[in-house]
Amino acid sequence: MKKILLVEDDPNLGMLLQDYLQLKGKFEVVLCTDGEEGIKAFTKQNFDLCILDVMMPKKDGFTLGKEIRKSNQQVPIIFATAKAMMEDKASAYDLGGDDYITKPFRIEELLLRINALLKRASAKENTANEPVQTHFEIGQYTFDYTTQLIHFNGVQQKLSTKEAELLQLLCLKKNTVLTREEALLSIWHDDNYFNGRSMDVFLSKLRKYLKEDPKVEILNVHGKGYKLLVN
Repeated sequence: MKKILLVEDDPNLGMLLQDYLQLKGKFEVVLCTDGEEGIKAFTKQNFDLCILDVMMPKKDGFTLGKEIRKSNQQVPIIFATAKAMMEDKASAYDLGGDDYITKPFRIEELLLRINALLKRASAKENTANEPVQTHFEIGQYTFDYTTQLIHFNGVQQKLSTKEAELLQLLCLKKNTVLTREEALLSIWHDDNYFNGRSMDVFLSKLRKYLKEDPKVEILNVHGKGYKLLVN
């Protein structure tokens, strides 16, 4: 049975979600009512997935998600909030979130998203032993996907999970085209408009990180995607 950490400050909604997921999804659900309680539960138990409300007392969901990511890069995280602004969604993905759902939502939709994320996580575990390149030379830069660090002249830049995943795809396709659809489906698992906008934000950040070497450039290939060009 998969174990889910549910952190929700609305007691009625929290108990409703807990009961539904345990009954319909057949999950074990640990319910916490604020961020501080949530991080304590996470450090004491092993969870297969986390659902974090963003607007909470004591410790908000984004802060909680960031703390979780410091100790665990793999556990799927779904952020849930009443906010629907673009910058909030970008923050969710930038902090290493895997999905974002806006209140009010149908519980059935949440269950579908949970099952999809758990299925992807299981697929990643099954291919974990397959060799995948994680260290790259990008002109004068070095990039370590495992530690999510870029090094340049003794200075290091820490990347978010989504930034690291995107840069790895670009490196694997170095000097060739990485299609927009391929990147979105691989990292966000959905090539919808919002995810495309979110990816554009991360590409802008990667360009800034790599700007010190004039021989390195991330190009937009009109109508196709992107190319990491290293002369």
